[in-house]
Parts: sequence; C-alpha cells; structure tokens
Amino acid sequence: MVQSLNYLKETPSQTAGPYVHIGCTPNFCDIQGVFPTDLGCGSLVNEKTRGERITIRGRVIDGTGTPLRDAMVEIWQADSEGLYNSPAETRGQADPDFIGWGRCPSDMTTGEFVFHTIKPGRAPFRENDPRPMAPHVLFWIVARGINIGLQTRMYFSDEEAANAEDPMLTRIEHRVRVPTLIGRREGDVVTFDIHLQGDKETIFFDM
Repeated sequence: MVQSLNYLKETPSQTAGPYVHIGCTPNFCDIQGVFPTDLGCGSLVNEKTRGERITIRGRVIDGTGTPLRDAMVEIWQADSEGLYNSPAETRGQADPDFIGWGRCPSDMTTGEFVFHTIKPGRAPFRENDPRPMAPHVLFWIVARGINIGLQTRMYFSDEEAANAEDPMLTRIEHRVRVPTLIGRREGDVVTFDIHLQGDKETIFFDM
C-alpha cells in the first residue's frame, strides 16, 4: 500500500508585494528614522577605489514592454583584480575601498536603476576550474509579482574576446539569446535592460 504524504503541505508562494521597498529601502520611500541610510544604496566606490569607474543604468521591463516602477535590483561583483569582497575569497585580499555589492530601487517615474561602480576584473570559473570568466556583474531582481528573486549576469560589449571564451556564456545552447546578457557600453556608461518576458527575455540562472 502506498503511503499517503498529505501530512506535508506545500507552503503557498508569495510575491515580493509592494512592501519590498519599505523593508529594504525605507528612506527611498520617505520613511525616516528606520536606518540612517538605505543599506547598499549609493556608490560602490570612494576616491581610493582602484579600477575603471563606470555607471550601470537599466530598467526591468515586463512582457508588454513597460518598465517596472516597483522593482529592486541588487548587484554583486569582483573588484578590478577579479577578487571578491567576501570571507570566502581565498585567492588574495580584495580592494578594501570597494564594497562589491549594491542595491537600487527602480525610479518611481522612469523605472530606471543606476549603480556607480568599477569594471570588474576576471575571476576563475570555479575553485577547481581556473578558467577565467569574462568581466561580469551578477544581478538579483525582485518586484511585485515575482515569486522567487531572479538572477542573471551582465557582461560587457567591449570584451568580445573574453566573452567568446567565458565558461558560462559558451554553455548557452541557443546562441541567439546570448546578447540578452551583454551590457552595451558607451564611454563610461553601460546600459543593461532586463526583460522578464517576450522576444528579448533575459537569460536567468538557477543559482
């Protein structure tokens, strides 16, 4: 006789709701007195940070082509030498003047997010796989209607040679979708729109 497994019920999924900004970025929502400043918001660099300064700009766009005005985006990246500001980093000491992580709510009018950071260096693919990845920035996206935070990467349009040998990019079977992971660089500004659905849907990773 097959044992019944009804004693464990699946927890109902919940979206991020309209409260993600209130909890994570209260000052952005004009709620004062919770935190002096919103954690992770602002520049990832200071005047001593090593590396090439860049600004990353973009929008989170839904299936109708409309930018979301209630999204929150976080990034995580290596420093200019390819080292991460993390206790798990064993290859050396990351730049102490580079945070390596940032958070930005989308603009309530335009839906744009902006990060002031540096171009990351190349890091090995895995601890036991020393192949260098192309310079890239990791993205995490949440918004009302998204049940589980979405994760993706942004590579750089001015790194064609490195992108062509990146261990992650070369694994993508449908090559026509690779451009959805490439940020378009013009001067010191990199534009990276994240499409949730549609013909231009960004590749998301299960990480």
